[in-house]
Amino acid sequence: MTLATGTRAALILGTVLSLFVQQAAAQTDEKLISLISGQQRAEKNRVRDIYRHPEAVLTFFGIKPDSVVVEILPGGVGYWTEILAPYLKDSGSYIAANGEDGVPDSEGAKDVAALKSKIASDGGLYGKVQLSTFKADLPKIAPDGSADFVLTFRNIHNWMASGETAGAFHAFYAALKPGGVLGVEEHRGLADQPQDPLAKSGYVRQDVAIKIAEEAGFKFVGSSEVNANPKDTKDYSVGVWALPPTYRLKDQDREKYAAIGESDRFILKFVKP
Repeated sequence: MTLATGTRAALILGTVLSLFVQQAAAQTDEKLISLISGQQRAEKNRVRDIYRHPEAVLTFFGIKPDSVVVEILPGGVGYWTEILAPYLKDSGSYIAANGEDGVPDSEGAKDVAALKSKIASDGGLYGKVQLSTFKADLPKIAPDGSADFVLTFRNIHNWMASGETAGAFHAFYAALKPGGVLGVEEHRGLADQPQDPLAKSGYVRQDVAIKIAEEAGFKFVGSSEVNANPKDTKDYSVGVWALPPTYRLKDQDREKYAAIGESDRFILKFVKP
């Protein structure tokens, strides 16, 4: 075989492999897209997609159907549960690390009960969901080094308020495999203003969130602006909760807040070395 022939063969092989990879990726995307538009999703979750962009977020993190994914505090609503649980059920694993349910009528107990009810409602979609308990002083959300991904959506401000950020991020680090990904979403605070250490407004500066993760041992990989919202002025009397979907001020200036939409959010990706 001449060099030219060998080169042509290598190019053909490379093209075939590239097409195979592209086809596999397209199939994966089709599965995800199908589930995002699927009937298993509650309407109250579906209407938030214009602000939360689930396909873009999960693609940015790099989640695949065979991934082991831990979601921190999915609550009872199960926005991501309705997508991730069926997406991972055949060849991956979805672990819902909710709060403690030992205190009757507490928010944590209500969330756990609601999520268990959702899981029980459709064994075909949710029967393989694994439940674990998350609390910052409980180091085990999954067996050490077992998870490909740990995901947390808009929780950092709560842990700052309760002084639990270090414990939370160390729990994430312990659960992840080396090379595993921590995906973080949070309401983005103003970069030119000091960070309230208790994050009482619900907003967290992006550089502060990165520092918290890096102090726990994570390496910052990159960010996505898919959930950015330049209309969010971040100066509301009741904090981020003035905006939808909470509308803490109820009918006061509701049209104004509806026009702003949900909060300006950063999406961050970290890796456990």
